Amino acid sequence: MVFISSALYFYVQIFVAWVFNPSHMAYNLVSNTISDLGNTACGPYGTQYVCSPRHLYMNVAFIFLGIVMGGGSMLLYHEFEDRGGAEQNAAFIGFLFMGVGGIGAVLVGVFPENTNATMHKIGAALAIGLGNLGIFVLGAVLSGLPEAMRRYMLVFSTISLTAMALFALHKYFGIGAGTMERIAAYPESIWLITFGLYVWRFRPRASRVSEASRLGVNLDGSSVAVTSE
Repeated sequence: MVFISSALYFYVQIFVAWVFNPSHMAYNLVSNTISDLGNTACGPYGTQYVCSPRHLYMNVAFIFLGIVMGGGSMLLYHEFEDRGGAEQNAAFIGFLFMGVGGIGAVLVGVFPENTNATMHKIGAALAIGLGNLGIFVLGAVLSGLPEAMRRYMLVFSTISLTAMALFALHKYFGIGAGTMERIAAYPESIWLITFGLYVWRFRPRASRVSEASRLGVNLDGSSVAVTSE
């Protein structure tokens, strides 16, 4: 349920963007970044005029998202920690990356883009970069997950990491900085919700994965080959 609550992150963005730049151009999903919603000043920023009267709500949402990522990662790891061996170690690394990514999201909220650009960028890099690396690792190692979910995790984390690199290099290919940033950030947020729903639905089996493996059953209900000594 912790990861599922990250859906509030999207609702806050809509709420804050609704009154963005009240006396100038409205919030533009193509040209404005998500961080513009948390900008604490009204005036020129970069190549645009930025004014977000509800910036406090957005920065609190960043911090909340970070807490969700960090706390949820610790709780979810306990659902998979009985796998043993290399898979358990890799799962630990994946959830650890997600947890550190949560710290990054907190930094994004604590240091809005116009107050401390360096710390803001470090936070964003941790939140999107390490967060998506964690998703990639989990998709690669958690063999009991449904195949469709594993493919989503591997493909979209790769897309997000590529988009993050392009955004950092200011390579937008005509789709705008805001669009490129959302390609980098939104798949991770969507994964938090969907993975939270999955674990919430199948938690009894997830927490007894070792027993399920001995019986020859994956978390998605499919059978696996069982050999006897």
